[in-house]
Amino acid sequence: MTAGPAIRPDGGPGTQPGVVSRWADLGGPLHYLDFGGPAGGPLIVCVHGLGGSAANWVAVAPLLTGSCRVLAPDLAGHGLTQSRGRGTGVAANRALLHRFLASVSPGPAILMGNSMGGMISLLEASAHPGAVAGLILVDPALPFLPAQLDPLVTAVFVLYLIPGIGRAVTARQGRQPPARQVAGVLRLCCAEPSRVAADVITRHVEVLAQRARFTGAGQDFSAAIRSVIATAGCPGRRAYQRRIHSVACPVLLIHGTGDRLVPVTAARAAARQNPGWMLAEITGVGHVPQLEAPVSTARVITGWLRAAGRSAAEAAAPGRREQARPAPAG
Repeated sequence: MTAGPAIRPDGGPGTQPGVVSRWADLGGPLHYLDFGGPAGGPLIVCVHGLGGSAANWVAVAPLLTGSCRVLAPDLAGHGLTQSRGRGTGVAANRALLHRFLASVSPGPAILMGNSMGGMISLLEASAHPGAVAGLILVDPALPFLPAQLDPLVTAVFVLYLIPGIGRAVTARQGRQPPARQVAGVLRLCCAEPSRVAADVITRHVEVLAQRARFTGAGQDFSAAIRSVIATAGCPGRRAYQRRIHSVACPVLLIHGTGDRLVPVTAARAAARQNPGWMLAEITGVGHVPQLEAPVSTARVITGWLRAAGRSAAEAAAPGRREQARPAPAG
């Protein structure tokens, strides 16, 4: 484990102009945000967490596009990507992510995943190492440890595992105004929700308002959360640990010390078990540092890309790949 210094949280900008909304046909429509960046720069594909969307990256992505090309898809059953018969669990969305990567780049990309997106990114790097040049894991969903979880988080997990109850809870939440739903999620995921920029919150409310018109959104979310719990806990925890240990690409692990959903102790344990990983803790920040402390998060990422993650940045840069090709004979 390579540990970086503790990092203080910051304020930071919200959304910026120039973000393009795009669609791809991958067994059905898939929505993604194109944040731009230099065509020859490293490609970073951002993978959101459970119940999230591409909007989860609107605060930090513009801070990376000076040197990197940044894309962020909505996974099936999330954001503006309706499931349309596609599964919304971890395995199904890992396969969908793989198809997305193949559709946007002929070479490997750096995956930046938060929460469930970190889990899916780890599994993709294990299943298809040639598609992943490096990993930036932002408070990823990691194998459950025998440590006491936050009581509220434990209660939420238990409710969703009880047949019928999880669907009822989802339906009740879905009847709340989008602004109230977003505020509730930020209270759970952030150590200090007031750090999230107002325009970033507005973007999330807009996405949720659009999603409220989709049929089956509640069932999609319930299936996704059960899949995450099954993968990180029993019976899938040991298999997930083996997949993590098989990852060979450079890894940056960023974690908020105030995370209630995935305790920082889980990140520290993962870093100890994988000595090649670099761990950077952001002090007093919760489960979504990219929203709560975007400047600090971006600073860690850009520093890693210039140092320990340089090989990943070079492998994910189309210009570098062209230079590395042998000259034609004759």
